Amino acid sequence: MRELVERAIDRDGVVRTATRGARTVTVNLGESALAWLAARGLVDARQCEAGERLRGDYERAAIAPRTTMCWDVQRVDGGGGDGADPATAQLAAKRRFDAALAAVGRGLGDILWRVVCADERLPAAERALGWPARSGRLVLGLALDRLADHYKLR
Repeated sequence: MRELVERAIDRDGVVRTATRGARTVTVNLGESALAWLAARGLVDARQCEAGERLRGDYERAAIAPRTTMCWDVQRVDGGGGDGADPATAQLAAKRRFDAALAAVGRGLGDILWRVVCADERLPAAERALGWPARSGRLVLGLALDRLADHYKLR
């Protein structure tokens, strides 16, 4: 989904309140932080695929808190569907997610979770972790490489 808006930014690339004559950038609000990095060549296709797999398991495991009622479609006729019990599928996704973060390691899992799963932008994740500016991209790249190795991606 493309939802484009104009945002004012300061010299460090941080979004600020719009002022007259300020630099602006077009932002797609429907784009994830990882997709934004991939679209600009800051992560490669292998890293992006690994991150998207991790995000898929994170969402399937329903680890994030729900903010609204569950509107998932439920069969009332007891029909077959795909044969997978939703609770079993959720537990399997949680196990895959935990195994992937364990394979990445303690020091790298924080930035990976913040950018890929929580969809934080790199500057916000760096601030939250108390890291210097522009250090997150390097660490995220290392984390995504380890994640791709875990998933055995080429």
